[in-house]
Amino acid sequence: MRAMPALLAAVLVTPAIAPALADDTLSPVVVTATRIPTAQADIPAGVSVVDDSTMEVRDYNTLTDALSAIPGIYVAQSGGPGGNASVFIRGTNSDHVLVLLDGMPINDAADSSGAFNFGTDTLPDIERIEVIRGPMAALYGSGAIGGVINLITRRGDEPGVHLETDLAGGYPAQVRGSAVLSGIEGPLDYALTVASQSQRGWDSTPQRESIYTGTPQGYRSRLVTLNLGYTVVPGTRLSLLLRGRESIFGFNELGDPTFDMSNATGWDSSMLGRIGVTSKLFGGTYQTSLYLGRLQDDRRYFEPLNLADPNLAMVDDRYHSYRTDLQWNNTVHLDDLLHVAAMSATDATFGYEYTADNIKLRTNSSFAGFPYAQNATAAQTDDAAYAGLQTTLWQRLTMIGQVRQDWIGPNTPTTWRFGGVVHAPEIDTNFKAAYGTAFRAPSLFDRFGVDSSGYVGNPNLRPESAQGWEAGFTTTVPALHRADFVTFGATYFNEQVNNLIVAVDTATVDTAENIGSAHMQGVETELTLHPAGWLLLQAAWTYTYARDADDNSPLLVRPAHSASLNATITPIPRLTIALAILYTGAFQDFLVNDGGFSTGDIVTSPHGLITNLTVTYDVAPKVQVYANGTNLFYSKFEPVNGYQTPGPTFIAGVRLKL
Repeated sequence: MRAMPALLAAVLVTPAIAPALADDTLSPVVVTATRIPTAQADIPAGVSVVDDSTMEVRDYNTLTDALSAIPGIYVAQSGGPGGNASVFIRGTNSDHVLVLLDGMPINDAADSSGAFNFGTDTLPDIERIEVIRGPMAALYGSGAIGGVINLITRRGDEPGVHLETDLAGGYPAQVRGSAVLSGIEGPLDYALTVASQSQRGWDSTPQRESIYTGTPQGYRSRLVTLNLGYTVVPGTRLSLLLRGRESIFGFNELGDPTFDMSNATGWDSSMLGRIGVTSKLFGGTYQTSLYLGRLQDDRRYFEPLNLADPNLAMVDDRYHSYRTDLQWNNTVHLDDLLHVAAMSATDATFGYEYTADNIKLRTNSSFAGFPYAQNATAAQTDDAAYAGLQTTLWQRLTMIGQVRQDWIGPNTPTTWRFGGVVHAPEIDTNFKAAYGTAFRAPSLFDRFGVDSSGYVGNPNLRPESAQGWEAGFTTTVPALHRADFVTFGATYFNEQVNNLIVAVDTATVDTAENIGSAHMQGVETELTLHPAGWLLLQAAWTYTYARDADDNSPLLVRPAHSASLNATITPIPRLTIALAILYTGAFQDFLVNDGGFSTGDIVTSPHGLITNLTVTYDVAPKVQVYANGTNLFYSKFEPVNGYQTPGPTFIAGVRLKL
């Protein structure tokens, strides 16, 4: 721990000796971090963007694929696609990640903690993914303690009619296909995505366990998305988004011992509809938008009785949630009004959001002849108002401030965030720092759920609260006649979460209470080498120190070290080779022993190393063939103790762009 201040000092001092040339014009534009399109270099937060070209070059198929190499993120997936997958950002809980679709919150209100399952979504309709690390509740409200992940859907952005298709097949017994029809015809822009895939899968039971049978967990998914826009007059656009997704998958129900039930099946579907209008008024000085969305999530897990199962387990769990979200968002470009020479890119934001959640869940299971059930039927609303201001002074200092007031159930949390970026073009370095607060409201199950073992929800729970800060830099060093030869960045983060909601067994009742706190700190680093036009190397390493703040015990499933290396090589024109190596360090977790028994003991799970490779060749300007292999060396790493990483998969396909 004493090493952390020294490390922070090194992080802040090192760039002073690295002369380079500044060029922020190449920085990607990000919307999620401020609600205003802002260059990534001007954002005082940990920001990562996965765009469609990256998804294509690396053949990212699922959401967990796309998030796995991002610094500060650990993806803990219980099995292959379809299996439950949790994402931990900077050591915070998995329910401290807020997920958006085009800015609309889509976390599952029927989940016991309101978390999002990252294991079911595929990417054919996603244009880009923006990941903002750090407390962001001042912009987006409940759940944004560790960060925000915004999935931005594809839109028609080119005149004419365009068709993109992708058809592939491979091992073990997998096939997938997608088609995207998009374009602009006069005032109408459109994008229609249709996709389907299936795979035989692998057994997620670790081979070290004596009960391993090799029974695969299959996966099937279907996706349809329609994104329509109609420009009534220049600057005013009406929009309609419809998205339907369904996943069917096999799963392992952990028991004592774990039993591999081939007929254990899960269903996960969602339907989302959203209408909106955006308009630029007064010559573009004032921009306003109004959106109304409706989301329905339905999940079912079914495991029939098998007399060969030593646990005599049966499962029939059903979860249903409904969300209505209304947003009124506004931006005023103050540059058009103030005309102050020292100020540029000065914008004010303000708005209102109303969210209404309804859930109905019924779970029924039995184990060794003993039944267990959960029930909850509940509703909750959240009204929120927010405001923000950002500006750049003398082309040197970008400052951003945001504040939000929520009225959610009986609670009224106020959150805020302030940060700045100092631009030093003489040494091509940007220094950043930020401080913010956040909260997570109790889930509806926390407040109103009951189960047959005596649990009763606590309607008087307070929100979990958090405060955190970060500081870091990004610098570029030119060499070999390349201005972007080396880019290096490092960020130190520190966050405290209080009033954690924990299930407790009191003398009179089992319930949830606000007890305990957690402390997370660490360092994220990113290194990009671009020594030649045909070679790009991107490396990231994250150190995370996540502890229970009361007894200093390590938080479970939080690797202290994680790293990634991505190499993109173009040895000859039209041929691209993308190599990815993902390293996860050891972490603490509950033990599932070699006999398949959950002992309740906490052990150190071993580290893991996964290697993936994608090769792409442009046969013609609009025809591309590719091949992808994942987990090439058959790593048996367990991202969650008791669940093994799927074995090697190989797939080859062809993409057409007409």
